[in-house]
Amino acid sequence: MRDIEISFSVTEKQGSKALADKCSKACGISADKIAHIEVLRRSIDARGGKIAFKYKVQVYLKSEKPMQPYKLPPYLDCSKGEKVIVVGAGPAGLFAALTLLQRGKCPIVLERGKDVHARKYDIARLMLNQLVDPDSNYCFGEGGAGCFSDGKLFTRSTKKGDIREVLHQLVMFGAEPTILIDAHPHIGSNKLPEIMERIRNCIISHGGEVHFNTRVVDLIPPKADALWHARCLERVEGGGLTETEYQSKKLILASGHSAKDIYQLFYDKGWALEAKGFALGVRAEHPQQLINDIQYHGKWQKNLPAAEYSLVSQIDGKGVFSFCMCPGGILLPSSTAAGEVVLNGMSNSMRNSPWANAGIVTSIDPDEIDEFAEWGPLKLLKFQEKIEQGIFAHNGGSLKAPAQRMTDFCKDKLSADLPATSYKIGAYSAKLSEVLPETVFQRLKRSFFFFDKKMRGFYTSQALLLAVESRTSSPVRIPRHPETLQHVSLNNLYPCGEGAGYSGGIVSSALDGINVARKI
Repeated sequence: MRDIEISFSVTEKQGSKALADKCSKACGISADKIAHIEVLRRSIDARGGKIAFKYKVQVYLKSEKPMQPYKLPPYLDCSKGEKVIVVGAGPAGLFAALTLLQRGKCPIVLERGKDVHARKYDIARLMLNQLVDPDSNYCFGEGGAGCFSDGKLFTRSTKKGDIREVLHQLVMFGAEPTILIDAHPHIGSNKLPEIMERIRNCIISHGGEVHFNTRVVDLIPPKADALWHARCLERVEGGGLTETEYQSKKLILASGHSAKDIYQLFYDKGWALEAKGFALGVRAEHPQQLINDIQYHGKWQKNLPAAEYSLVSQIDGKGVFSFCMCPGGILLPSSTAAGEVVLNGMSNSMRNSPWANAGIVTSIDPDEIDEFAEWGPLKLLKFQEKIEQGIFAHNGGSLKAPAQRMTDFCKDKLSADLPATSYKIGAYSAKLSEVLPETVFQRLKRSFFFFDKKMRGFYTSQALLLAVESRTSSPVRIPRHPETLQHVSLNNLYPCGEGAGYSGGIVSSALDGINVARKI
């Protein structure tokens, strides 16, 4: 067995035979001696002006036994197993539930939002009428925020666990097998709903439960009965509410980074919370063709994917970086309550819109914010709310986004006109310095010149900046013990995922859910 790297030019035909020919030549053996080729990784290299498809592969001869394929543990019938409440049906909650199934324990998933198909109707109303359903939107509902945010699956974190556990399960539920080998795998927001539905059906068919329209409003710690009590308001047919309660010895809290009411619940009860740094800034939208020309040195062809970018700089000791880059994507309203403006991006699997967008954000640390000091661990949450609500009020109460050409932003000059945008609700010309904190405005302004040195042409009047990108991660952490993963003062309560402040993105959140379920 040999590990080798091979490459194809843009014009070379790829496929199993071409791959075998390349491998035989690289190994100096005839193709008929090769028994098996395992592709480990596939990427695109556009450095130095030359574009190549790079493959990392393992080549096995006929005299060798190939490595055994990765196998997932089976899901077990859990109808008689110990019940475990899982609050939240995002990646952390769902993968925690699947892991519980593999151990024969019964997940009871409580999701404040709707199933992924019903959720689409609320999203449509949000886009058409600017009506925000506080329980069913781009952040809340089956699949969580990542379900309608491209489904990007790459993570820089390798400490949380084996990402194959996540990727292989997604493939089993319908994702393309290419996510197992692509350097920057993604699924696409058009394909994720069916995958989420299959995960839900798997949980239910093995004896678990999934309850939608069920918002947890109180958590009662164990007393004599040794049970956690999750009190909920459940939406019933016709729009009314009914009170329900679920009980279990152990409870997984995977409520997501926008579940402000959960943080407030902890705060009101005096349970341990911590203020946590997050990042805030704008969404930058370029023509996708411009990004293609920059990244592919003007040599983009139809068989190449829409180009991506990842940028980072240090301004005054604070990070400024690109976040959630969506090639061939569109901009979305990610508000979770009336009276606030929040933007995010998404791409479908083809990534074929005319625009590329990304958050350009800067780190905000707890020691920078004194304005809401009286709120203690919630001070950054209150700061975040002030920015989002201030932008809503800036245009007289609207989900339209204040926007500025990048060159005008850096000159602090009102744009006379705006380029076309994918943000369907609409944008209006504004000086973003009026709606962003001064420190954020100054750091972003300086970063664009730095980024242009890395990507010549990135700084351009064709780029549109829209405010605000503020839901990069949770501004609150729910502290837990590093070994048991239980809350530091609440036994058998397991905070996890983005909402607890321990992950960022689909894969790291899923791994965190897996780890918590394993501890249980």
